Amino acid sequence: MTHEARRAEEPGSRTPRGSRPDPPGTSRPLWRQRDFGIFWAAQTLSVLGDSFALIALPLLVLQATGSLARMGLLTAVGGAASVLAAVFAGALVDRVDRRRLLIVCDLVRMVLYGVIPLVWLFGPRVWLLYVVLPLCEAVGMLFAVGYVTVVRGLVGTGQLTEANGRLNATAAAAGVLGPVGAGVVAAWSGPAAAVGVDAASFGVSAACLLLVRFAARSGDDGAPAQRTSLWQDLRAGIAFLAGHPVLRSLTALLFVFSFLTLGLNDLVIYHLKHDLGHDDGTVGTVMAVGALGTITGALLVARVRRRLGFGPTWTVAVAVSGLAFAGLGWAGDVPAVAALTAAFLASVAIAGTCSMSLRQEVTPEPLLGRVTSAFWTLQYAAAPIGAAVLTWTADRQGTAPVGLVAGGCCVLIAVAALFTPIRRSDPN
Repeated sequence: MTHEARRAEEPGSRTPRGSRPDPPGTSRPLWRQRDFGIFWAAQTLSVLGDSFALIALPLLVLQATGSLARMGLLTAVGGAASVLAAVFAGALVDRVDRRRLLIVCDLVRMVLYGVIPLVWLFGPRVWLLYVVLPLCEAVGMLFAVGYVTVVRGLVGTGQLTEANGRLNATAAAAGVLGPVGAGVVAAWSGPAAAVGVDAASFGVSAACLLLVRFAARSGDDGAPAQRTSLWQDLRAGIAFLAGHPVLRSLTALLFVFSFLTLGLNDLVIYHLKHDLGHDDGTVGTVMAVGALGTITGALLVARVRRRLGFGPTWTVAVAVSGLAFAGLGWAGDVPAVAALTAAFLASVAIAGTCSMSLRQEVTPEPLLGRVTSAFWTLQYAAAPIGAAVLTWTADRQGTAPVGLVAGGCCVLIAVAALFTPIRRSDPN
């Protein structure tokens, strides 16, 4: 697999005359690489607004219906749309100009989310959320796959884990302000206004991406690409995953992990508001503290992986996330809920960044979109059902026993990883 920056330009991916992208793999610090810096800023701004929707959409449902099950259903519907989109996302990303695709995805989400506060001026329309969120999640999956595929082209393989950690850390830093802002805006003006902030953030992100110069993809020799069906494209991604021992094991274990944890955000919100009797502002504050955990995990991941290796880092992080999840429902005060949420998100940031970086490192460039798409399709295939089951059960049995069982199962996933090739320190 070659990591050099090719000079030949792709159709539709031309850089400004007289300028070129920063060469991937440059030894310069990330903060001095122009194109990565702009890309970094764009994603941070986007997440700042997106974290408003993370809080505001469940609050809109809870405000209108008072039902945890309806919150879980919204999460499940959005997750199902992501899984369906993931089937086709990789093939599309590998066929089109990735920069243009990212910009279009941002603009589409700006329009879709912008509809919600306008409609809410005339009264709640809960059905609209079940239309807009799946569409935005589907477009978001296209963006996410494209996002993963361009990072290596911006920084090179040697700085991937560090770059992913920086992106995740600053996104989480934006998430510290986002949930607090969402809680304040929701308390003052209603959750619909917070969704409007999210819509505006996507417009800013699209404007920033217009300034980024992406390098041409390696493996592009100028010959016309052979046309294949979407099913063949998906099979190509699955075949690569199946042939790589570590990615094969990760896909299987993360399938179960996603099933257990996709509904955690709804569980935390319900526990704070229903079980402990706190307001929207408290929800935003707890989510902001949780984002501090993500920042910590994302900033530490490159250093920890260099010292311990991939396997131990990933396994311990998953085990800690399970222990934190198990204690969430039993936490009887806000500081305890915030601390456990932060521990869970820090561990997920470490495990997730390791997993994504490994996949970027070992996958040939022409296959990266399809492998990412196949990985996420398989990983999240059952997650929407898991979110619905988790919240439906918690609505009837309580958050404490459900969190204990789900968290315990996450710990068992970490134990199972010890009996797979994941345990190796360097699985490349």
